[in-house]
Amino acid sequence: MKRHVLDSFAVLAYLYDEPGAEKVKSLLVKALEDGAELFLSTVNWAEVAYISKRKSGEAKWKTASESLLRLPIEIVPADIELANIAADFKAKHSISLADAFAAALAKLKKAELLTGDPEFKELQKEIHVNWI
Repeated sequence: MKRHVLDSFAVLAYLYDEPGAEKVKSLLVKALEDGAELFLSTVNWAEVAYISKRKSGEAKWKTASESLLRLPIEIVPADIELANIAADFKAKHSISLADAFAAALAKLKKAELLTGDPEFKELQKEIHVNWI
């Protein structure tokens, strides 16, 4: 079964119908039809939340978050194991902390990371990146 981690870039593309949204939608269909596994860390959830609140306001985020929670995406808490892997990525690479958590989750779940964020280019030797 194929496993995918969504970073905030991918989720925001989906929410705002930006470039790459179709690829995210396609993965959501695969998750529903074929049992593909989709993951999002709570740290990346927080990043999506604050960006959405700034961009569209609290009320629209509330509606969007309710919709997201109905999708076949497992929201993964940031436990100590995930935090340690993220810390390793952050120590070695010039990436944001939220991106380090997305990369850590991809490594932990042995999944490909779906993103369009160029910060992940330097991590391609350590995790599989699927570009949108």
